[in-house]
Order: sequence, then C-alpha cells, then structure tokens
Amino acid sequence: MTVIVARPAQAQHRSAGQRHALVATSHMRLMMLMMLFAAAVVLIIGRLAMLGILSGGEAAARTAALAARGDIVDRNGAPLARTIDAWTIAVHPQKIIGDKMEIAARLAALMPDRGDQAWFYHQLTRNISFVYLQRRASPALVEQVNAIGEPALVFARETQRLYPQSTMAAHALGFLSTDGHGMSGMERVLDERLLDPAQAGKPVALAIDARVQAAMESELGRAMGTFSARGAGGIVMDVHTGEVLAMVSLPTFNPNRVGMAGSEELRNLTTQSVFELGSTFKPITVATAIDTGTITMNRKFDATHPLKVGGFTIHDERGDPQRWLSMPETLIYSSNIATARIADEVGPQKMQTMFRKLGFDTRPDIELREKGRPLWPHYWARTTTMTTAYGHGIAVTPLHLASAYAALVNGGIWRPATLMKIAPGQAPAGRRVISEATSYKMRQMLRLIVLRGTGRKGEAPGYRVGGKTGTAEAAVAGGYDHSRNVATFAAAFPMDAPKYVVLAMLDSPQGTKETGGWKTAAWNAAPVVGRTISRVGSMLGVVPDAQHDIDVADMMPLIWQETPPKQANGN
Repeated sequence: MTVIVARPAQAQHRSAGQRHALVATSHMRLMMLMMLFAAAVVLIIGRLAMLGILSGGEAAARTAALAARGDIVDRNGAPLARTIDAWTIAVHPQKIIGDKMEIAARLAALMPDRGDQAWFYHQLTRNISFVYLQRRASPALVEQVNAIGEPALVFARETQRLYPQSTMAAHALGFLSTDGHGMSGMERVLDERLLDPAQAGKPVALAIDARVQAAMESELGRAMGTFSARGAGGIVMDVHTGEVLAMVSLPTFNPNRVGMAGSEELRNLTTQSVFELGSTFKPITVATAIDTGTITMNRKFDATHPLKVGGFTIHDERGDPQRWLSMPETLIYSSNIATARIADEVGPQKMQTMFRKLGFDTRPDIELREKGRPLWPHYWARTTTMTTAYGHGIAVTPLHLASAYAALVNGGIWRPATLMKIAPGQAPAGRRVISEATSYKMRQMLRLIVLRGTGRKGEAPGYRVGGKTGTAEAAVAGGYDHSRNVATFAAAFPMDAPKYVVLAMLDSPQGTKETGGWKTAAWNAAPVVGRTISRVGSMLGVVPDAQHDIDVADMMPLIWQETPPKQANGN
C-alpha cells in the first residue's frame, strides 16, 4: 500500500523563493564578471593608446626639433650642417608575401651601398616586425623600390640632419642624438641657438673655411698614410682674432653615420688629446728669456758637451755643432743643451708665469666641450725647468700650442681660440704676454729656422713661412715609448706681417725609404704645413711675393756663417 504525504503549501513557497534567490545571485555575479572583464579590456586599450600617443609624441617632438633646427655654414656661407626632408625605406619582414630571395636581389641592385643580396635577405628574414633598409633616400630611389610591388615595403617622409660635406670638419661640427639635440662639437655648443624659433631661418656662421679645411685634411691624410701614423691633427688659426679656419683630427668619422664610429674616431685629437710637443716649446723659452730681460741677444751658451744635472744628462742630436751657440743658433740647430741653459737662467718662476699666461695650465680656451686637461708638473725641480723648456715633462693639446704661436708672432697678444666667425673689429682684447719688440725678434728667428734650420721643408715659396719643428718620444704610463714619437711643426705666415698660424702633428709616424728612415717632424710634419700654405695662402688673401721678406740683417752677425745650414733631420 502506497502512502502519499502531501507537502505543506508553506514549504513549497519557500523552495521556490530559494531558487529565485540563487538565480538572482548568479545573474549578479555574471554581470560583475562581465563588468570586470570590460574594465580590463578598457584598461588595456587605454594603455595601448597611451603608449601610442607617447611614442607618437616623442617622434613628433624629434621631428619638430629637427625641423626647427637652424643650419650651420662656414665663414663664406658654404653649408656644413642642414636640416632636410628625406624619405625612409623600411620593411615588415613578417608580412612579406613575395619571394624574399628575389626581393633581396632587386633591393641590392638598387641600393648597393647598403649591402649585397645576402645582407638584404638577412633583413627580410629577421624575426622582427619592422626594420629600416635606407634612410635619407631620394624620391627617385623610393619610386624604384616601390615598383618592386611588395606591400610589406613601406615608405615615410621624415626630417633629417644632413652634413653635406660628409666627414669634413666632423669634430668641429659634432653630431646629434636620436632626439635631435647636439651631442658634441658646435652642434652641442649651439643647441639652444639652433632650436630657437626666433632665430629660425638664420644660419650660424662658423670661423671654419671649408676650402682651407679641405686642403688641410687632404695634406694630413696623405702624410698619415705615407708615414703610417696612428693619428694626425692640424689647425689653421687667424693670429689676430683667434678664429680657427681649419681643425683636423684623424682618424675621423661621418656625422651622417655616427653609429659606425668608434671612440678613437670620435675623439678630437686637437682639443682632447695632450702631448709632449718637444722642441716647439723652445721659441717660447727664448721669448721668455728676452722679454723678461734675463738674457740679451748677444749672449752665447755652451753646447760643446752634454749637460749633466745631478743624475740627469741632456744631449743634443748627433751631428749638431758642438760649440757655443747664440740665441738664433739655439733655435736654428734646435739645441736641447743651450735651451736648457737658457731656462736655467730664466728660472722656474718666470717659466711657469709664461706658461700660465699662454694657458698651458688649463683646458684649451675654445667653445667646444671636448677638451683635455694639460699635464702640469707637480714639482718644479731644476731639471723640470730645463726639460719643460724644450717640451718634455709638460703636455698640452695642439690647440694650446697654436694659440701660443699666434701670440709669439702677432705682436705679443694671446687671445682665446674660437670656432665662431668674428665680425671685423670685434676680436677680443686678449692679454699681453710679450712685448711687440720681443715678438718681432721671434718672427725673425722663426723665419731663420725655415731658411737655415730644421724647418726648411716647411717653406712655401713666396709666403715667407717661419716655424719650429718638434719631435718627442710618445709619453706612456710610467715613462716613454722609445719606438714611437710625436712629430709637430708649428708655423706662421707671412713673417713680415703674420696673418695665420698653421700647425700639423703626426702621432707615431714611421720612417720611409724616401726619408732615409727618418721619422722626425722635419721630414713629415713640416712638409704638410708647406704644402697646405701653398694651397690656401692666396685663398686667404696673402699674395705670394719672392721680393719681400722680414728683415733678418741684424740677426746675421749672431750666426756663425761658416757653419752650413742644419740638415733637416733634427728635432
């Protein structure tokens, strides 16, 4: 018998209510989950949009910076750095639909300077979404690449900084960072000025003369190759204003492709590297002795035998005259012994004072940020005074020396070097370091060095060159590398009315068959100066004239006439 028990109505109503509550709770949970999911999606989309805006803003800021950046020109208006509109060619490797090998072959044929077929094939098969193939592309090239018909190849216009002279004056100009700001050289110095909207359209003129710069780079590059030198530097400077018309540092780099340069190429040898510049210091020592009244012109100095000071011995070059030498002869024959004796009488205080007046104790005075600190002796013993007198034991940059020689020949006024073009009559006053009378005597003696001494290969016919060679062993940590030297010739022209200093320096040159194995400045650096002056002298307004020269008649009685001119193998 089956017993049927009826549920009370109240229990049935309670069960139905529980079901409705569960359904409502489920709906609420589902809605909350959907809202959270939607919020997450919105957050992700917002984040992506923000990143896109930021990256786009950075790109736009870079384009705006470059678009507004002013041009740099040389002193005659020739363009050195410009901002241009250019095309870029890129590819999305993962979206290529054509035959990659065939596309690579066609790209290599159109852009052989970028790479061969294998290089392009590597770019097309990379596991990345985007890669540049060519920047600063011409419209004609873009049209040819577009004709390949591959949709994964893309093109865009962007603003670029262009250095139309390629590597010329690279260290003076510098280069830009990826965000369009100057990273070195005058690009860095002038960054604010070049980006000033109020100055838009007004190019900045440098003191550089592109013609002179090209000539000096050519001659130094030729010498660097001939003598297998490690590096080379050169400067052409206006002696009355301090304007640098040429600044050469080799090896160099291409600011259009600065990423391909190493630290050695980026280093400005003329302003960052310091060297013991050897006998080029001797005229400074002689000028100090004359100007301070310590020694008169008719004095002679014993160079008959090596000079011993304590445990230190100072020698002259083999073949130099072993006799008493006058002041002009000391420079003509580049005597270490006679120079040391002169410095010993001048004394450490006066020598240091002169060196400080010439700025040898501070970084070179020029706008560039890339500047080396000189090596100044910590203690000035008697031997320190003697050796610094001929350029040993003290190290400065080539620019220091160029500025010093300008003061020696321009009437005695030292002025800071500048890479900015100076308007006529606006040269800085500078500071007097020697008298006009002393400066005139130095011009006479520097001219005699070229006529009769170690500087004869630095002569440029008609341009009345005067200068001094210097060859010093390369200083290394703890001493000297006897297998390497630094060869320098510092000169000025025309000596009857000096206008320009020209300096050439070779780091670690080697002797050649043509030089008989000699690797001194008389054989390598001096000819660079002579050839450079011959090329640029008339460009700079100096008329070659074989009938005029500085009068050296009053110096001739001080020179032993029976002694033949010194062979150009000394220091």
